[in-house]
Amino acid sequence: MKIDWDRRTCARRGHATYAPDEPALRDRLRAGTSLGEAWRCLRCGDFVLGAPHGSGPADEAPLVPRGKVLRDLFILRFLAVERAVRGVFIVLVAAAVWRFSNSQDSVRRLFDEYLNVLRPVFRHFHYDLDHSPVVGSIQKSFGYKHSTLVLVAALLLAYALIELVEAGGLWYAKRWAEYLTVVATAAFLPLEIYELTEHVSWLKIATLVLNILAVLYIALAKRLFGLRGGRAAFDEERQSASLLEVEESAGVAAHA
Repeated sequence: MKIDWDRRTCARRGHATYAPDEPALRDRLRAGTSLGEAWRCLRCGDFVLGAPHGSGPADEAPLVPRGKVLRDLFILRFLAVERAVRGVFIVLVAAAVWRFSNSQDSVRRLFDEYLNVLRPVFRHFHYDLDHSPVVGSIQKSFGYKHSTLVLVAALLLAYALIELVEAGGLWYAKRWAEYLTVVATAAFLPLEIYELTEHVSWLKIATLVLNILAVLYIALAKRLFGLRGGRAAFDEERQSASLLEVEESAGVAAHA
């Protein structure tokens, strides 16, 4: 079943109405009813009773995400949640390694306790922590000396920070976060491929495929690194869509 992203968003956040200063456009966007005036939503196109949320020149109409943009935003926020969960988990592991770096036995016991607590939670989301490359690497580090454990904790904390920064940026659809996600995810693909050469599992294969698809999707859909016209084409597409919303809603042919 096809999802109507425009009406879905309006149902959750409310409509977005705008009154252009230009009389011809204003008259076409406005409708009189027995209950009062109604204005056409720039997102879903339905007429909404009540005063408009904004007014001004037509070319200064708000850039209202709709259609494909809303779908992309949903996907980005899904990735943001996944990275936030991963980042918090890695922070907990890094804190455990840092705190107990002087005692390998204490580190191992605390890590096992965290693992036992989190294992059922991740199993509910069909993620096997026992076959996670990150968990496996941490377990191997328990035999290392104190300075090595400190280094491991610092690297884990840095990795967690990257994940959390990605999560925050993706949630608000920041372009720099999209670049960071593509670069960071692509940088770890060789490690995931190496892990497959050590031990093949359906989870590792699925993770690798999903990460590759995420990199390709974000890079192509957001026109990163100059792909499909780059930033200029991306901005032009969004701005054209905004003007198109006003002109189509007003019954005027859109400019090329």
